[in-house]
Amino acid sequence: MNKLLQILFLLLFCAGTAYATKLKGHVYDRQTGEAIVGATVVLENPRRITNTGLDGTFEFKDVKVGTATISVSYITYKTISKTIVVVKEDNDHLKFYMESDSKSLDDVTIKSNAVSSTDQGARRLEKDATQLMNIVSGRSIEISPDLTVANVMQRVSGVSIERNSNGDGQYAILRGMDKRYNYTLVNGVKIPSPDNKYRYVPLDLFPSDLLDRLEVYKTLTPNLEGDAIGGAINMVMKNAPGLLQVNANVSTGYSQLFFDRKFASFDASGINYKSPYELNGKNYNAMQNDFTKGTLDYKYKNPAPNLIGSLSLSKRFLDNKLGVVIAGSYQNTYRGSNSTFYNNAVVGSDAYATITSKSYREFSEQQQRTGLHGKADYVFNKDHQISLYNVYVNLKNQQVRDAVTTTYNGVYNPTVGNAELVYDTRNRLTEQQIYNSTLHGDHKFFDDKFKVQWSAVYSSAKNDVPDNTSISLNGIEQNFQSKRTSLVNTNPVTRRWERNTDEDLTGYLDLTYCVLTGVHKLDIMTGGLYRDKQRSSFFNNYSLAPNADGANDVYGVDFQNYTDLNLVVSNPTGAVANSLTYDATEKIGAGYGMFKYASAKLEVIGGARVEHTNQGYNLLFPAGESFPKGNQVYTDVLPSLTAKYFLTEKAQLHASYYKALNRPGFYEIVPGKVVNEEFQERGNPNLQRALADNFDLRYELFPGASEQLLVGAFYKRIKNPIEYTFQADAVRGQDIYYTPGNFGTAKNYGAEVDYIKYFSKIGVKANYTYTHSRIVTPKTTRSINSATGDIQALSVDQERPLYGQSAHIANLSLLFKDTKKGWDVQVAGAYTGPRINTVSQFLNNDLWQEGFIQMDASAEKRFKGGISVFVKANNILNTPTKLFIKGTNPENDKINEDLVKNGNTLVRSDYFGQNYLVGFRYKFN
Repeated sequence: MNKLLQILFLLLFCAGTAYATKLKGHVYDRQTGEAIVGATVVLENPRRITNTGLDGTFEFKDVKVGTATISVSYITYKTISKTIVVVKEDNDHLKFYMESDSKSLDDVTIKSNAVSSTDQGARRLEKDATQLMNIVSGRSIEISPDLTVANVMQRVSGVSIERNSNGDGQYAILRGMDKRYNYTLVNGVKIPSPDNKYRYVPLDLFPSDLLDRLEVYKTLTPNLEGDAIGGAINMVMKNAPGLLQVNANVSTGYSQLFFDRKFASFDASGINYKSPYELNGKNYNAMQNDFTKGTLDYKYKNPAPNLIGSLSLSKRFLDNKLGVVIAGSYQNTYRGSNSTFYNNAVVGSDAYATITSKSYREFSEQQQRTGLHGKADYVFNKDHQISLYNVYVNLKNQQVRDAVTTTYNGVYNPTVGNAELVYDTRNRLTEQQIYNSTLHGDHKFFDDKFKVQWSAVYSSAKNDVPDNTSISLNGIEQNFQSKRTSLVNTNPVTRRWERNTDEDLTGYLDLTYCVLTGVHKLDIMTGGLYRDKQRSSFFNNYSLAPNADGANDVYGVDFQNYTDLNLVVSNPTGAVANSLTYDATEKIGAGYGMFKYASAKLEVIGGARVEHTNQGYNLLFPAGESFPKGNQVYTDVLPSLTAKYFLTEKAQLHASYYKALNRPGFYEIVPGKVVNEEFQERGNPNLQRALADNFDLRYELFPGASEQLLVGAFYKRIKNPIEYTFQADAVRGQDIYYTPGNFGTAKNYGAEVDYIKYFSKIGVKANYTYTHSRIVTPKTTRSINSATGDIQALSVDQERPLYGQSAHIANLSLLFKDTKKGWDVQVAGAYTGPRINTVSQFLNNDLWQEGFIQMDASAEKRFKGGISVFVKANNILNTPTKLFIKGTNPENDKINEDLVKNGNTLVRSDYFGQNYLVGFRYKFN
């Protein structure tokens, strides 16, 4: 009996020791309490390895009851090891707290940019930030479908983007405030814009893989420049960590658009960047031989695959005193669009526009985007550091636009296939570039009670469009067969040169004195800047036509190619005497005073900024303009107050008030006239700056690693907002032009929700913004005078949303992350609601952009040795850009096109096609 009991006891013991259970736990940062994503967790005897998920959790299955040893490691953290006892149940409460392994140099902490570029680091910066901001981490950018900063911007709450002609994002609209109301920073320093119209930077210039993170400021404090009613965009570039880091990637892909049609190109190798006037003098009479034939030599073929690559190297030397980072990026892509544009006009006393013609266009664009970035910083000791930063970005865009216009006149008969046509081909080489060099110093005195920061900055921006060439031919369609005939009668060939260059010299100084330390902290800050901006702008164009013998030459008979044409120059000295050839200056001096008070439950930052502006221009070739010289001088006082109340360690209330301004751009105040796209544009020398009062309130919750819930509301009251509208010429009323103006007072308010949540390997990023704005601008309406029977024009005021403002903006991204198997997958959708694209001169005839959803996806698989493979797909749904008028003219029903739907009239539709990319990445450290 005793022997039997011993055997039963032994069996029970063996069964108990062989019992398997689950082992779960969390890994946290000891200092912040935030979960750590991607930490390596090792279970010994037998050895098994896993990684923490998106919420910092890990799990081992089928773990035997008894003692076990677990070790946890992660970059920039000290490895920890713990021996535990595994029981049959309740093994899901294990917690591991990791401490930073930052390297120290005389008490100067040098942190790896691997921390600042993570989602956890981004959430920490948002929580600690003085102003309201949203941050996209470098790691999120890396695994996203986006290749440029502009496309990354569309993922941020409250942000929508304007696309360029190939469907890529170009400008950001923040909280319904047009691109003009925002400014762009690189490492906290404002950079000039190469754009010939606006002072704000085209964000498609910047490759996204140069960034450590992207910060979007939605409120301002006195130490920030005051011309951001909508907000500010700060691109923080890669930094130098302690260890050697190597990051490299290369990829290739194709656009779906060119599976279905050919890519049009021209020979740009021989283009002269200077016009005949500049090369030979103002009295020189240009001839056809002065113009290269390459811009009329068009080729149609399948494009080469896209090529994209980047490389960054960083390390610290001299016992970590000297840090160096060098990074470069190159993108050569072939993009385009198929566009149908319906020209329209309000006729007589009609309420809505009548479609007069249709223009079908095919855009082909080769974009070569180059980015170079370098930084060297030197740490003398814990109190003194300096850095030298340089960045250069260049975007060369070679575009061909083929257009066929069908006029809806008496010849037009869609039933039998007859119509009068005009063939127009325009080629354009646009080169934009920005260079910035910043020398920066950080100094501390009197045991850190007094701090000095200074920066000396040189920046330049250039926009060059040399030898922009267009050629127009008459054509005819008979029995559904189309062909070109002869050159149009008026200005059949034009050659145009445009160029503008900005140069900025800027000095910054910031002083901080610590008055109180301990439980109650008080800092007093003061400082300012001075910027001298110099702009030069050049414009010249030539018109060419056939000589007398070739006036009636027929395409395909008398000449086979455009390069065979014999042309004479109608204006041999060019049209340099144009008001778009000018010099301009802008001198800004600013000073501020502010305080920062902090206690356990409250943080308050307040003060005021004073900015003095002296902006002027000088037309080099005035031609009867009323204002050949112009100057605006004004001073603005911009107060602000920000408060944060800490509800718990993870929750806070964030409130802000600030006053901001928006200055006109040079192009907008110079009284120039130029035809771009479909209409003439003119400057307005009487244009005033806009001023705005901005209020914000946001509840902020940061429950865990990389997680957040932000719920906020905002209100903006804008005095003298600047909007573009169509106007009639005061002398020639039939001449309509597009021009900026000030329009009373506008209001803009809304609410935002931003939510990020992770469930082990699954993550959700979602945000939604509602925006409502109202502005009143004058419109023209026509009626028939009952007494005379004549048509009379009346001016009426119409209330409408601000230009570019969508009532509804939303983003939803679904993430899958398996750190053990090395997978990162993302599907991202962005919705932008209807918004005004063009403000019409006539009542109720504004052009609206239809609401749209853009869907993108990306996936990455990591292997051993720091190698990974990735794919990206953009515009998966081939979402078009469509413009429409909210109303219709009965005459439009007669056109054999599907234009009228739900009471709206389609005016334009652009299709861009899907884009695919596959590549590999290498990382060392």
